[in-house]
Amino acid sequence: MPRIALKVEYHGAPFAGWQRQADQPSVQGAIEAALAKLEPGPHTIAAAGRTDAGVHGLAQVAHCDLQKDWDPFRLSEALNHHLKPLPVAIVDAQRVDDTWHARFSAVERRYLFRILMRRAPATHQAGLVWQVNHALDVDAMQEGANHLLGNHDFTTFRSSICQAASPVKTLDELRVERVQTLWGPEIHFHVRARSFLHNQVRSFVGTLERVGAGGWPPSKVKDVLDACDRSGCGPVCPPQGLYLAGVEYPDNPFSA
Repeated sequence: MPRIALKVEYHGAPFAGWQRQADQPSVQGAIEAALAKLEPGPHTIAAAGRTDAGVHGLAQVAHCDLQKDWDPFRLSEALNHHLKPLPVAIVDAQRVDDTWHARFSAVERRYLFRILMRRAPATHQAGLVWQVNHALDVDAMQEGANHLLGNHDFTTFRSSICQAASPVKTLDELRVERVQTLWGPEIHFHVRARSFLHNQVRSFVGTLERVGAGGWPPSKVKDVLDACDRSGCGPVCPPQGLYLAGVEYPDNPFSA
């Protein structure tokens, strides 16, 4: 039974998240429905991670097991045909060993979060950014972010419905930069770790936005981290600015 790795791009707005749901549209459900048009189902695909409603994928990774010995390129083309007009695209497909797993073989996940700073309503970027109408201090946010790097108990930044076995994670990167775009200045957060807790990135960004806006000193980030108390976290920011930007593997099937 051939196993194919898929690199998936999607706009999260029309979906209730990645995970298949019985009564709501999902990215997983859309791809499985497309697969069923190519081979008799049911199909179950596994992904590197689940994204919430409204969160986007730039390079989500999933795998599927098929009966037919598909050429990966022809499979991606056929899936993209059947995914229309949904905002989901298979941007690459590669044959992998049957022991390779999109989730369990992953050694790193990367996220991008975008904040657009302008007063006029977003038009072209609506639904793709978190828009704020005030300036943010990048240096202060980076100072606060530095307290989160390394191995910590991230209970403060963990959703109450998180199913992870432990709140202890190692954060490898949390880089904050200002980017001037055609539609206005943006703040980009680049976040990298082996794995994440539910709502962890959005909790980071919501907390650091308070620092950037001047409501919190950067040192308060360390205080709320050490408190291991969810009530001390800043507001969880909205999902539309969040992107799953990449997944890394020891032998990355998409490296070519």
